[in-house]
Amino acid sequence: MAGRTRIAFLASETASAEGALDRLTARYGQTAPEAAEVIVALGGDGFMLQTLHATQTHDLPVYGMNCGTIGFLMNEFQEDCLIERLEAAAEEILNPLRLRATRPDGAVVEALAINEVSLLRAGPQAAKLRISVDGKVRLEELVCDGALVATPAGSTAYNYSAHGPILPIGSDVLALTAVAPYRPRRWRGALLPKRATVKIEVLQPAKRPVMAEGDSRGAGVVSMVEIRSESAIAHRILFDPGHGLEERLIREQFL
Repeated sequence: MAGRTRIAFLASETASAEGALDRLTARYGQTAPEAAEVIVALGGDGFMLQTLHATQTHDLPVYGMNCGTIGFLMNEFQEDCLIERLEAAAEEILNPLRLRATRPDGAVVEALAINEVSLLRAGPQAAKLRISVDGKVRLEELVCDGALVATPAGSTAYNYSAHGPILPIGSDVLALTAVAPYRPRRWRGALLPKRATVKIEVLQPAKRPVMAEGDSRGAGVVSMVEIRSESAIAHRILFDPGHGLEERLIREQFL
């Protein structure tokens, strides 16, 4: 990052983020994303995901400053010494998941997800799902409220709330986690190679409808989804030294 001072500041629609945007642009200037050398995102984790999705074609590093709550993907907010922090920042590379969902009417929807792809029941009855990995059926019937596939970056989000494992950055694995599983009663999910393709079929879709989401972006009610890591897309995230994703993943497990 040495010498890079053309910054595109982006902010979430909150009072704290918009106030920070005004102060930072007055101090460091403002550059359009297409002409910038780095993007600084002001908000929380949700806004960071939104920013990464929106700017992925620019191939720019994104440095987040927390103006939200948890801010797992963000750095601490400080107005001083921003250029020096950008120059010293360490870069992490994240590959998103690609979701290919088939709806009951045969329509196909594709989306990208940086944190996770999730399936959740859309009615009063539990979902029934069949899970295949690389073309082989691994679980004939999972009765649950839903299931999700999470990346290492997303493993501390919804996946962790559903009692899934925390995955170290660079581990080249994905977490397959059930949401409130009823049967098999003791199935705790699975760790899968990053290169794996996961297919989840909805059993009894008319009686037990299921909806799919990628990073909380809805794909609607589905009959089947395929999920795989998209290695052709690389999101570049900057962290202050000693506060990168690897350190945060380790620290989270001792809270």
